Amino acid sequence: MARLLIRRILMMFLVLIGVSLMTFLLSRVVPADPARLIAGPRASAAGVEKVRSDYGLDRPLPEQYVRYVTNLLRFDFGYSFTSFRPVAEDIADFLPATAELAIAALSLAAVTGIAIGVASAVWQDTPIDRLGRLYAITGLSIPAFWLALLAQLFLFQRLGLVPFGGRLGGEIVRPDTVTGLLIVDSLIAGRYDALTSALHHLILPAFILGLEPMAVIARIMRTAMLEVMREQYVTTARAKGLFERSVILTHALRNALIPVITMIGLQIGYLLGGSLLVESVFAWPGVGRYSAKAIVSADYNAVMAVTLIIATIYLVTNVVVDLIYAWLDPRIRY
Repeated sequence: MARLLIRRILMMFLVLIGVSLMTFLLSRVVPADPARLIAGPRASAAGVEKVRSDYGLDRPLPEQYVRYVTNLLRFDFGYSFTSFRPVAEDIADFLPATAELAIAALSLAAVTGIAIGVASAVWQDTPIDRLGRLYAITGLSIPAFWLALLAQLFLFQRLGLVPFGGRLGGEIVRPDTVTGLLIVDSLIAGRYDALTSALHHLILPAFILGLEPMAVIARIMRTAMLEVMREQYVTTARAKGLFERSVILTHALRNALIPVITMIGLQIGYLLGGSLLVESVFAWPGVGRYSAKAIVSADYNAVMAVTLIIATIYLVTNVVVDLIYAWLDPRIRY
């Protein structure tokens, strides 16, 4: 396990170096002039050149990259051209909202997807299985942003069942920030009015964002369960007279979860990247919406920082998944 962990960490750092180099080069080849963006549209030519000199943008690219990486090691992502604040402070404000949305979406997707997959495998070729497969195909086919717009049109505008967007109702005072996760902060503060409002605002965006991962997990779970239920140890367990529930939950499900756990880890990247459109539709104040505004305004410092942070979270998650996978199946450690 130690050798596996060391290999994964080394690979993670190599990938992060590649991501940092790619984002740096892309930020330098965009048509917009970074010095002009920092100085502002009304700055004089002399002012733009001063900004270029102050930020080291007149230096050779290798020297700029070394300076960029050095700043990254100090968690200094530079200043945002739109908010005029350090990008690290912006991300610290917006990342908890995205984390809360992604955790809720992944939890909903994992629990529901596993249940649908198990039910489809146990009742193979029955109406339950056909409904499960139909849902899996539909969930993979419908774009999340289109479904989010339809949900707002019918559930908010026509029926008034859900709020339009945001994380809290306008009449609710935000609880003191401890973790940045509104549900957790509301529980810590004992603010059940804020907890109810936060859950009311969270459930629809989480469902929309988790719809595609839910379908993927359901399909993988069904396939894995069908393969495991044909194994000899499952047949032996039935021959011993064990209850079917015990055979499915104790013998089949545990072994079928191994590829599903890997897939759940891979969905973290989708949820963080896919949150951009969902957050924009639901006015969710997260990193996705922040990065969308940064892309439109050519705020390359913010775009580079968000890209690196999402890549880091994705890589760390995959290292954890690899370790869990190796713990469940010792054969892959070597």
